[in-house]
Amino acid sequence: MNTQAGDVVRLQNVSKWFGASQVLNSINLQIKSRERLVICGPSGSGKSTLVRCISGLEPYQSGSVHIQGEPVSGGHLPPAAHVGMVFQQFNLFPHLTVLENCTLAQRWVLKRGKAESKKTAMEFLARVRMDGKAASYPAQLSGGQQQRVAIARALCLRPDLMLFDEATSALDPEMVKEVLDVMIQLAEEGMTMVCVTHEMGFARQVASQVAFMDCGKLVEMHPPGTFFDNPGSERLRQFLGQVL
Repeated sequence: MNTQAGDVVRLQNVSKWFGASQVLNSINLQIKSRERLVICGPSGSGKSTLVRCISGLEPYQSGSVHIQGEPVSGGHLPPAAHVGMVFQQFNLFPHLTVLENCTLAQRWVLKRGKAESKKTAMEFLARVRMDGKAASYPAQLSGGQQQRVAIARALCLRPDLMLFDEATSALDPEMVKEVLDVMIQLAEEGMTMVCVTHEMGFARQVASQVAFMDCGKLVEMHPPGTFFDNPGSERLRQFLGQVL
């Protein structure tokens, strides 16, 4: 299959099972450069699994996933794919400082030198207002600060695509805004993004498209105005009635 010009991500008829349970059911999706797709839906609808299949962290059983025209298969990203991912849990190494967390993948995956890795790390830590905590350890940071470091760590790889899987759901309410502010800034700068989130205000403000998933299916996808103000299915109307 040839990926259409401008598609950063393209999924065709992607299905996945965990044992006898089908968690993704023939998903078709295209994401172009600079688009911001927000995926929402009830728990267990397949949102996180979909993002993990795009990221190469989760293999799928049928269909195809392409990133920048190259296939994602067997749970592995193509070598040319530059993808950053931020998880619900921060996944920082507790025995490494903030700076070391941000230089590790640069040095081992991208083979950058120590000086270049540190310079890049400090650049992106400054972007998320965490450069003053470069010598701190994760346990010395709040949840919001840890998640901002996790975002900086992903940005250090200079990705063409950023994936966010419930990046704020593990945070206390007062910490959510500081992480969302960073994500909004990335969107305003033109980063191509896929975000799984329950933050509907963020979706309305940032998304170029909002997708609704239920029972492993992509039920509908629209620009925010249509999605929130004129939903096309009774199931989406029910969902929005519960979360808005």
